[in-house]
Amino acid sequence: MIITQKRELSRLLENVENYRSFFLIGCSECATLCGTGGEEQVKELTGVLRGKGKEVTGGIVARTGCQVLGTKKELKEHKEALDKTECILVMSCGAGTQSAVEIFEDKAVYPTNDSLFLGNMTRFQMFDERCSLCGECILDRTGGICPVTNCPKGILNGPCGGMQDGKCEVSPDINCAWVRIYERMKKIDRLDEMRETVLDAKSWSKGQKPAALSTREKKEKK
Repeated sequence: MIITQKRELSRLLENVENYRSFFLIGCSECATLCGTGGEEQVKELTGVLRGKGKEVTGGIVARTGCQVLGTKKELKEHKEALDKTECILVMSCGAGTQSAVEIFEDKAVYPTNDSLFLGNMTRFQMFDERCSLCGECILDRTGGICPVTNCPKGILNGPCGGMQDGKCEVSPDINCAWVRIYERMKKIDRLDEMRETVLDAKSWSKGQKPAALSTREKKEKK
């Protein structure tokens, strides 16, 4: 899931100070779990804006804010409210904001959140980064633990000389990713693989931005 946090309210209000009317779009998935774009947060921001003398014409919590066609369909029943709106506030991730830009070509669109990382929710509203979206996954060779993300140095063959007592030299609060990988490989009886295998240098070009992918089946030409 995409982990987000609320932007500073003062900065957001500065962004939109010249607009009078707003429509809010939250997200029922990642932003709701992060507490940044669910029903409660949409109501809260609505109250803040109205308290500043602004008009809120409406709002929704989209099923999936980054799904352009789905969100566009959900917004159809709010056409009247949207016609009265000068500015769209998107309460999801950066992808959700850019979805709104595609949908509302003639309206101002602003994000209410900062997008931080791709992570896992370990406990309610507690998140850990787990994937760097590097484009070339090596989890099959590291026992399912990613050193690119979990090692602050991104070392592909570790541990480094700074590791002490299983902790990273960057911070004693960080468990060394390569010690974790070693212990994992030992538990699943794959240490021989680890001893015999040296990971090749990564091709960072596979994570080149902006990325695009189509999973549509190609029709054979007759």
